Amino acid sequence: MDKFIVSARKYRPQNFSTVIGQSHITTTLKNAINNNQLAHAFLFCGPRGVGKTTCARILAKTINCENRTPDGEACNTCNSCTSFDNGASFNIHELDAASNNSVEDMREVIDSVRFAPQSGLYKVYIVDEVHMLTSNAFNAFLKTLEEPPPYAIFILATTEKQKILPTILSRCQIFDFKRITTQDTVDHLQEIIQKEKIDAETSALHVIAQKSEGCLRDALSILDKIVSFTSGHLTYANTLEHLNILDEDYYFKLMGFMQHQQLTDVLLMYDLINQKGFEGDTFLEGFSEFIRNIMVCKDEKAMVLLDVAEDFKPKYIENARSVDTGWLIGALNIINESTLQYRQARNKKLQVELTLIKLTYLHQAIQLSQGEGLDKKKMTEVLKPVSFKAIRGFSPVQPKVTAPTLKTETPAATLLIEKPKAAAPVTPPTPPVLKTEPAPPVQKVTTKLGSLNKLREQAKNEMSKTSPVRPLTPESMQEAWQAYIDKLTANGNHSAATNFKMAHLQIVDENNLIIDTGSNIQQKFIDAETSSLINHFQEFFNNRYFKYQVTLTEVPSETPQGPKPLSTKEHYQLLSEQYPLIKILKEDLRLELEF
Repeated sequence: MDKFIVSARKYRPQNFSTVIGQSHITTTLKNAINNNQLAHAFLFCGPRGVGKTTCARILAKTINCENRTPDGEACNTCNSCTSFDNGASFNIHELDAASNNSVEDMREVIDSVRFAPQSGLYKVYIVDEVHMLTSNAFNAFLKTLEEPPPYAIFILATTEKQKILPTILSRCQIFDFKRITTQDTVDHLQEIIQKEKIDAETSALHVIAQKSEGCLRDALSILDKIVSFTSGHLTYANTLEHLNILDEDYYFKLMGFMQHQQLTDVLLMYDLINQKGFEGDTFLEGFSEFIRNIMVCKDEKAMVLLDVAEDFKPKYIENARSVDTGWLIGALNIINESTLQYRQARNKKLQVELTLIKLTYLHQAIQLSQGEGLDKKKMTEVLKPVSFKAIRGFSPVQPKVTAPTLKTETPAATLLIEKPKAAAPVTPPTPPVLKTEPAPPVQKVTTKLGSLNKLREQAKNEMSKTSPVRPLTPESMQEAWQAYIDKLTANGNHSAATNFKMAHLQIVDENNLIIDTGSNIQQKFIDAETSSLINHFQEFFNNRYFKYQVTLTEVPSETPQGPKPLSTKEHYQLLSEQYPLIKILKEDLRLELEF
């Protein structure tokens, strides 16, 4: 039986054209080989498992190839290529700096550089994990790295570029490797399963690619494990089970429960997730990524950032249309704060449940914050309706005249004013008589008031004929109130409907009603519906004079009764009164007490 070779080694690229996701580097290296413009030192840096060491080996094999192809690739058939593939080449030296990081190890490399290659054109030294070298080893390597022999080429590889000395960086040609994209990883995995004749779903490969986080070597290792776990039949379900990843359907269900404020279903769903063995921080991270994907689907331009399987994209787009952007932003903020507090929390499950409660009632919090942001004066002017009152008849009042008045006539009506009787003679001199002009004529007052009264009576008679006023009774009041609550529920305003149900109603008279609330939150929700609510009442009772008043009756909080604890100074004074010797002892010893 042939010995098993892991996929990461079996399908390791052997030339530049088979390197995945690093075309910007492979093209540069091939052009440098074809134009004979090779540098004497290279630095390959980037995340793990993206092809740094692989490209270094391909470069070392290609520059020593005896029959290179026109596009700068190794032939893989000459003596140099075959000896390199068999691990018997004397011109290529690999050094692991993680275990050989001393000055003595660098001196061995420097002594080896002095000897020219016996066959081939170049001696290539590949130093992997070069950031592990000590400072003394770096300094011993500087001179050789700056001015090596013409046949020596150094290729340094590292995952932590910031740890390398600037003097080393200035002597190397730097190539930054990038993470492998999810789609490139999926395409490469599909090629491998076709060669190995493995049955796998595309969504399962997509999950493997996401789990690898841009590291192709990790993706191949995960693929080997799941193939052994499933006996060569990869499905979306068994891949999630093996990788301990929560299915996205749970997130979709949680989102639906939160949008309808079904707190009980949300908590039961999380309890089911917790029973499956998923930790709270893992759940919060997955849910935050899920909300981020929904936010990305809000704009078509940002759809390129959606990194999910093709089967789930329509579902994400459908949910993005029904969820408010403000809710998504607030949810991400709440989950981020909960993730930071999760490690310090003693009761981990309770911490996650509190987060879910906040998310369930996030719509209500957003509405309250928007209501508090408005100016109270403006809200009163905008939301409160105009109270219609009966207009009383106007009758002109005769002005009080102290001085003698004259007889005046008007075109519309004639007003007769009697002269005052002559007063008895008085000893002191009488004040001078003021000359008053006649009052301005009142024109057509009787005609206007008559027409207004006639119109009022006509409108009143028509209203009474068409539909009579419905009396305000406790039964009709509850019926009208429940009808408005049903209207709020039908419009999806569940928060307002809940607060309306907790209010108490009281009848003042046939035209007035008092709505008593128990908290500021209930009062704000009812004030926000003032304009619509007054119209509803007037139409329901067919009474244009109907009004209501919102009152607030808060329940006083009970303060605990009990003895007040004594301070240190009060405790000392109490002991001094009971035991006078304590005070004498303090004075004799000249003690200073700190309270």
